[in-house]
Amino acid sequence: MRLEVQGLKKSFGETEVLHGISFHVESGSALGLLGRNGAGKTTTIRILMDVFKANGGSLLMDGQPFKAKEYQIGYLPEERGLYPKKTVGEQLVYLATLRGLSAKEAKEQTKKWLARMGVSEYENRKLETLSKGNQQKVQLAQTLLCNPDIVILDEPFSGLDPVNAQILKDVIKEQIEEGKIVIFSSHQMSHVEEFCDEIAIMNHGDIVLSGNLREIKREFGKDRLVIASLGETPEELAQLLKTKFVDLLDVEKIQQSQVVVREKKEGNKPAIMQKLIDEGVDIEYFGLYEPSLHDIFVEKAGDE
Repeated sequence: MRLEVQGLKKSFGETEVLHGISFHVESGSALGLLGRNGAGKTTTIRILMDVFKANGGSLLMDGQPFKAKEYQIGYLPEERGLYPKKTVGEQLVYLATLRGLSAKEAKEQTKKWLARMGVSEYENRKLETLSKGNQQKVQLAQTLLCNPDIVILDEPFSGLDPVNAQILKDVIKEQIEEGKIVIFSSHQMSHVEEFCDEIAIMNHGDIVLSGNLREIKREFGKDRLVIASLGETPEELAQLLKTKFVDLLDVEKIQQSQVVVREKKEGNKPAIMQKLIDEGVDIEYFGLYEPSLHDIFVEKAGDE
């Protein structure tokens, strides 16, 4: 399956909040839908789920109009929505039947997913008596009860300690391996990098960057270098580069024991290396810089 968002627009009154965004995601892969608060991520998700109607553009599944009601969609919202006064098992069975499972199937799937998430012992407990982390695991169980075709996870690691985060990571990887479409929204960039082959970064209702994450990193790093010296501290090296290499590069930052620089003109790398030698720098490392997703996100969506 291939889900495509093409030229999607959405307005609330006179205010347009989505300005014709486009991206796609395929079965067996995860898309990182990223953006600061207010960028339009939640509105986009609600259009996918047919909660909101778009004012323009189209949603396609394998080239045909996408209708949410024809697919099982598992959604884990950032704002959690289960009933604190009800028992865990009771409400999961109820929600599963609302999504088309028989009572027998609903009970079986509830037991299966509570066990998979390691919270079977809480089946007959009221949700409000559980820790925040265990409530989050129950929410994820609810998301996956109906064997969804599309899994949408909004800040899924919120409230989880490292052990429970690993359980969640394993479950997400299983969903991807089973050929599900996974849309993953999080401010924790390390998690996005771990799961997502494709990303779409939103800013003020626009897609400002989208595509294969590995290719994006390669493109962002192509004019950047990492330099380290055995004879100078990073601060001393950075100062030398700022004063003696002004025609060749700009110093961007110090990262641990290394200095990250950007070429002023493509193809300057040999000249930079030669000048380092001429200046007597005892080079420990000289190589291409691979930016983190955090670096890319800040550059593309970090403006106020």
